This record gives sequence, C-alpha cells and structure tokens, in this order.
Amino acid sequence: MGSMIQIRSLIKRFGTHEALKGLSFEVPKGQVVGFLGPNGAGKTTTMRILAGYSQPTSGTARVADIDVTQDTVGARRLIGYLPESNPLYDEMMVVDFLRFTAEVRGVAIDQRTARIKRAVERCGLGQVLGKDINQLSKGYRQRVGLAQAILHDPDLLILDEPTSGLDPNQIVEIRSLIKELGQEKTVILSTHILSEVQSTCSRVLIINEGRLVADDTPEQLQNAEGGSVSVVLGSRKGDKLDPAAVKAALAAVPGVTGADAAEGEGEGTLGFKLRFGNEDPRRSLFEAAVKNDWVLLQVERVHVSLEETFRKLTSVEKRAA
Repeated sequence: MGSMIQIRSLIKRFGTHEALKGLSFEVPKGQVVGFLGPNGAGKTTTMRILAGYSQPTSGTARVADIDVTQDTVGARRLIGYLPESNPLYDEMMVVDFLRFTAEVRGVAIDQRTARIKRAVERCGLGQVLGKDINQLSKGYRQRVGLAQAILHDPDLLILDEPTSGLDPNQIVEIRSLIKELGQEKTVILSTHILSEVQSTCSRVLIINEGRLVADDTPEQLQNAEGGSVSVVLGSRKGDKLDPAAVKAALAAVPGVTGADAAEGEGEGTLGFKLRFGNEDPRRSLFEAAVKNDWVLLQVERVHVSLEETFRKLTSVEKRAA
C-alpha cells in the first residue's frame, strides 16, 4: 500500500521550549487517523510541519516519499490543509474565493467549474456562494475552509479541529463527509472531541509533551486500559451470603484489581462492581462461582471510555516527565 506520511525523529524548538521531542510515526495510504493530545502537546506544530508551513529543528517529515522541507511545493500539491485558525479572505465572495483557490492550486481551467461545484455540494455551501465571507457564521466559515482543502482533490487531508464552532447538525454532516473522504484519501484529524475520533477514525495517535504515548485502534486503546464488570449473584443453595466474604473472594479472582459493593436484584442477591486491568476476569469469575456455589444472575462488562484512556495516558506521561 505504501506510506502517505513518514515522520522520523522530529524535533521542533521555539527558543528554549522544545515542542516536539523526537516524534516518529508512519501513516499508510488510505487510513483515517485521529491525532490527539492535550493543549500544548505538539499537535498543531506537527501538522504545520507536515503541511510545509513550519520548518523542523531536526528530523524528517515526508508526504508520499517527498521531503516537505526539500520540496515544499511538490508536497503541498498532495495536501489539503484546514488549519485550526482557518484563515480566509473576508472581503471576497465565497464563489470568488473558491475560484481563486482553484487557480492558486493549479487546477486545470477546464476542470475548475466541476471541482468547485463538487466541493460546494460536499460542504453544503450552495446557499452562501454569493455572500462575502465576512458575512458568514462560524459554521459556514468552517465549511468554506474545508471546501478549499478538498478543492484540488488532494491525496492527504490534514484537518486541525475541523468541527470547531459547528452546531450539532453540522458536526454530523462534516463527520459524515470526513468518513466519505476517508474511503478514498488519507486523513489525519486533530480534535478535542473524542467521540468524533471513535466515529470517524480507524487509528488513534496520542501525543503528550512532544512525544508519542499511544498508537492503536480506538477499540484496542479502550481494552488495553481495562474496565469494569458489573456482577449480581446469589447462593446456589439458597442460603444467605456474607457480603464481606463474597467481596474478598471476588477481589481474589485473577485479573480483578478491586471490588466495590453495588446494588443487587432483590432479597438474597448481592451486587458488585469489579475493576480490572489488562486481563479480562470473566472466565475466572465463572470458575469462582462454581467453586463457591454462587449463581451468577448478571455479568456485564463496561469498557473504559476513550476519554478516561486519554486522561490516563497523558497524566501518566506528565508525572513520568
């Protein structure tokens, strides 16, 4: 398949501050990647370097095997970039801005009308084509920014907070568009909305303080951080269970890292919430039930949310630093 993005040992310093500290990762063609991190982690700096708007202090960034520092113009031909700030020419009409963008991007004259029409349809700009950009709401300005990013049909889309300022309906529409674009292009998407990553991305990169701290699918990141199991049980023999003894037995089940009392399902039952780490304890839990003559009335696994995983990875990295 080949790589669309190759970043190797990337370092970026601003005076004495080191924003990127030897960052390395690779993205194959056709993948939609969520690029996450707390404020100041280095996300925007990385995206600006990839897009050719900032130079690294050391290390390399390549797009489709083009070094962005050696052939910035060649790399930019392959990239559609929507910065977080979304700079636009406020005094221009939307249609004039898109025509100007098509010309600057080198879109062939006989293709410009069709390209503009497709970008307008995809981004829902039909009602505002004749308006000046300074008359547009934040949501429509964001749509114009996305339209200019896809106008020249790039192989790589770099989107920095693409749904910022949009209302819930617009967010759903833009997410749908990103998923559609991801079927034919490589997309790297930075966002603070983690549900956006789960709905659009097949892979997540998390950086903190200029270093990569996680690289996996959203599902695996959640599984790797464990979760909890809700359990309701009773006695097979019908006798009364000792809550303290049952809690101690559950805490000793392999994989369980903690047991807390929870609500049961009526007289003669006990409820517990069991915490676990990397090892799913449910098989061992059934074995413990057989050994202790329990009847398991409910066993329900609850995954850790991506938000919890994100907080844990970034806070642990900070403490380590």
